[in-house]
Amino acid sequence: MTLNLTPDELLTTTRTVRKRLDLTKPVPIELVKECLEIALQAPSGSNRQGWQWIVVTDPEVRAAIGKIYGELVDEYLGSNQSAAKLFADDPERAPVQQRVGGSVAWLGEHMGEVPVLVIPCIKAGATLPAGNQAGLWGSLLPAAWSFALAARARGLGTAWTTLHLQREAEVAELLEIPAGFHQAALIPTAFYTGDTFKPAPREPLDNLLHIDRW
Repeated sequence: MTLNLTPDELLTTTRTVRKRLDLTKPVPIELVKECLEIALQAPSGSNRQGWQWIVVTDPEVRAAIGKIYGELVDEYLGSNQSAAKLFADDPERAPVQQRVGGSVAWLGEHMGEVPVLVIPCIKAGATLPAGNQAGLWGSLLPAAWSFALAARARGLGTAWTTLHLQREAEVAELLEIPAGFHQAALIPTAFYTGDTFKPAPREPLDNLLHIDRW
């Protein structure tokens, strides 16, 4: 069963879910696989389909990844790049950023308790290619986002996170990822609490749009 959402509603209400992830309700693996089947329809460069997907459900492995992620969140929140510190002089955006920082901190404490962690990977050789990597990551990230959209349509919440990549090698060792494969994200996945999903405030399009020339 999928939610009764129009395409536009799905695209504009698939939000990052952190505090509202349900840590107590199991997520059936078949439901995750259904979302991944949708993800595999995404485009990939030259139709290589070089992606691999790790779905982590083992409590001990989730806890180990959660510990790494939590330590990195602590470092991040203490840095000048923290979401909570951005736009500090803007009276409209500062409160929003502080709420984002609070939810990041919450996920840092609870990542290891989220029922399912999804890690999309792609084959890229021993080292990432020099120059423009858009083709490489463009062959994986659309599929990862399709997973998030499919999850939303099925009553699941997700969050797109990448902080763990600062210690990618440790996570790769935990998950026995073969050499030559690189992780793109860590996507906690769970049923969510509440149902008040709505479009988020964004900079007006006219401030960002350039037609024909910058």
